Amino acid sequence: MRKSAFAFILLAGAALPTVASAQAVIVEDRGVTTGLAPDDIGIADDLRPRFREYVVQENVPDYDIPGRIVVGTTLPETGVTYYDVPQRFGANRYRYSRVNGQYILVEPRTRRVVQVIE
Repeated sequence: MRKSAFAFILLAGAALPTVASAQAVIVEDRGVTTGLAPDDIGIADDLRPRFREYVVQENVPDYDIPGRIVVGTTLPETGVTYYDVPQRFGANRYRYSRVNGQYILVEPRTRRVVQVIE
């Protein structure tokens, strides 16, 4: 009885790291898997219409770059200007820009698109 209890505890302990590593959160947005946790998705759903209105009103220049712009695209080092996101929209760690006619949210250090604002 003691041996079987010990074996059970040993097996349960061995399975623990597998269970713990399977708890990643994947967020899917319109069929594109972003791999971002819900707190990191950029502009919250309820603020997106107001943010879109804001960026359209700001009328920032539109930059053309080759290729399609999707979440995960890394933008070139030069040729695109990034603008601060106002604090009222909550995504202060990101910048926004307009590329190929689309308003986008970008992680400034990596220049990676984290959200396309539609």
